[in-house]
Amino acid sequence: MLGEQQKRFLWTYYTNILLGAWLMTGPVTLGSIEPALAWSDLVSGLLVIPLAVAAMFRRAWAGWALSFVGIWLLLAPLVFWTTSPAAYANDTVVGSLLIALSVLIPGMPGMGWMPMLGPEIPPGWTYNPSSWLQRGPIIVLAFVGFFISRYLAAYQLGHISAAWDPFFGHSTEKVLTSDVSKAWPISDAGLGAVAYMLEALSGYMGDSRRWRTMPWMVLMFALLVVPLGATSIILVILQPLSIGVWCSLCLLAAAGMLLMVPLAVDEVIAMAQFMRQSVLAGAPFWRTFWMGGSTEGGGTDKRSPHFPEPKPAVWAPAMLYGVTVPWTLAVATVLGVWLMGAPSLLGTNGLLAGSEHLVGALVVTCTVIAWAEVTRSVRWLNVLFGIWLLTAPWLLAGSTATAIVHDMLVGAVLILLSLPSGSPKEEYGGWNQYVV
Repeated sequence: MLGEQQKRFLWTYYTNILLGAWLMTGPVTLGSIEPALAWSDLVSGLLVIPLAVAAMFRRAWAGWALSFVGIWLLLAPLVFWTTSPAAYANDTVVGSLLIALSVLIPGMPGMGWMPMLGPEIPPGWTYNPSSWLQRGPIIVLAFVGFFISRYLAAYQLGHISAAWDPFFGHSTEKVLTSDVSKAWPISDAGLGAVAYMLEALSGYMGDSRRWRTMPWMVLMFALLVVPLGATSIILVILQPLSIGVWCSLCLLAAAGMLLMVPLAVDEVIAMAQFMRQSVLAGAPFWRTFWMGGSTEGGGTDKRSPHFPEPKPAVWAPAMLYGVTVPWTLAVATVLGVWLMGAPSLLGTNGLLAGSEHLVGALVVTCTVIAWAEVTRSVRWLNVLFGIWLLTAPWLLAGSTATAIVHDMLVGAVLILLSLPSGSPKEEYGGWNQYVV
């Protein structure tokens, strides 16, 4: 079976060989580029050709090696701070193609697209968290983040002379050239672009049962989404506190990344449940983690629409199974956004202004994560933030009568909004007890 599938994807190996040749000849056709980057492309091309040949002869390690070369190509223009836009674009495109043609399209090296009997929907669940429609919004948001971060990286690398900001004038340029950004050894915006690209490519990997067939990929996908989302929020928090300005495009990218968390977390819960059930049934942990397996219960996914379904009213809701926004969480999200801008609008200064910036960002983060029914309990953290808002005006410098009334009112409302959970629409097997 694997041999037949290998024949279907021979074109991917031949294309990788051509990409290797392209890399080797690139430095002499791209104009003036850094010698270190030119040598990097040459050596990468020399590695890609034999690795592609080895992968064609079913050497699983070669497929993984090709993907790592692809990751290096995504990073190389940043490591060497290339001043050539063409070289940056070239390595980004070739690196992405190498990853796609080595592990995404032909399937996981050593396994391919071998059929694995078992359910599509996890036991006790009412939908499939790994369906293509569930992954679609995450992939789209990842590419949006990639294009934004790549634009910001172009300014940091000197490829463009100005960075556009629709609301805050030259604030984006100030953020990108701040001490916070300069503390990174490479372009922080470029590193974000790499992470977004890897996230988008990871979204394509595996079939609609990958919550049990590829647990390692689901975990890697989660590690890309959650820490990157946290990092984006932290950087947004630091903007007004350490730099004193906002960056519109940074806010947009951070918002997109944050929205990915409630969309992706249900698949992680399903994978964790499967791993637990498999280990309790006596299956080897690491073999199951890397190779996947089957499970008792579950069923066929008859709920998700099949492509191509022309009616958005049919397929659009399937993208958001497991994500609901009760009015209480919607208002809490608005309050968090308001807190982030309140110091500028109300004239609050000192430590209290920093407190409002920080708490507002944390409220938005926790509330949006709580949009996912499987993480609805995260909203309880807003109670702590509400208590802090009630006490902060009395403890921190910068308080005025207006600030005291404002923070106490927002804090009290935030606590009240955190009490109801809203009625969950889906079932999650053993995880139902945690949807509180």
